[in-house]
Amino acid sequence: MATELVVAGARLQPQPQALPSVPWRDPHTVSPEELQEHIQRLEATCLEHPRSADLRTCLGMAYAVNYDVHKSMDALEAATAIDPTHFWAQLKYSELQYRLRALTYAEKETLKALDLAQNSWQLSIARKQLQEIRRLLREGTRTVTWDKPLTVPVLVLLAMIVLVSLAMLW
Repeated sequence: MATELVVAGARLQPQPQALPSVPWRDPHTVSPEELQEHIQRLEATCLEHPRSADLRTCLGMAYAVNYDVHKSMDALEAATAIDPTHFWAQLKYSELQYRLRALTYAEKETLKALDLAQNSWQLSIARKQLQEIRRLLREGTRTVTWDKPLTVPVLVLLAMIVLVSLAMLW
């Protein structure tokens, strides 16, 4: 029997079995054991339906609630790769970047989500997130980007180590 699940305003595609309920409406009321059960059910359901961006998005959100950033990032990247036009996958991916304070990347990804918004509610959510990201950028929140080559500093450090080693031998 196919069931339908609504998560964060998005309707999941009908699935052959019931999906787990969403524990992240208030993450403080969910025990770690219960959250782990939800994650295991979502992982199993994702294996059964590997082309579902909705399920991957839910899994990424569950991992994020469980403070498992790498798995959350992988699941949300997979969701956006499966369906590049999926608003919730794109928004949650950009939100994770925002929470990790990769603000320039989060801004770029939130702009993509803004373009994918299908109604005024989605548009307002994406705009609020973009507004907060830009506020943090404006107020000088430090964002580290690895856009400069490290060749020169590494060579200088290596030369210093060699010089110190030679000085100690004499």
